[in-house]
Amino acid sequence: MADTKTPAERSENMSRIRSTNTKPEEIVRKYLFSHGFRYRKNDKRYPGKPDIVLPKYHTIIFVNGCFWHMHGCSRSRLPRSNQEYWKPKIERNIQRDAENQQKLEADGWKVIVVWECELKKRIAEERLSRLCDEIRKSNDY
Repeated sequence: MADTKTPAERSENMSRIRSTNTKPEEIVRKYLFSHGFRYRKNDKRYPGKPDIVLPKYHTIIFVNGCFWHMHGCSRSRLPRSNQEYWKPKIERNIQRDAENQQKLEADGWKVIVVWECELKKRIAEERLSRLCDEIRKSNDY
């Protein structure tokens, strides 16, 4: 199936997609800060340039988009057009995520992944509350 957008329209859409300071990241960061957690964001010193690093708790948080990291929910379907491009790209993202998580855990970090779909209004408060509990448990490090 062919793309329904012209190359210029597709390029414009793709140019608006950010890799840092996304809305889901901002939701998680604001919640953590309001609950007393202090963190570093997008720290290049660590594999995968984690979205949130909590040094005190030796915890790293990745806030992943369901499409880009193929979560498995309804938001993570491959496009029907240009699959020869998208499939390897997404597979490489998944492989890189696993490698980065393995490296971080080998260095003694607790790694938590928060998915974009978990931050929708009806379940966000519950997920963020569980996130805080997971971080506090890692303080036993």
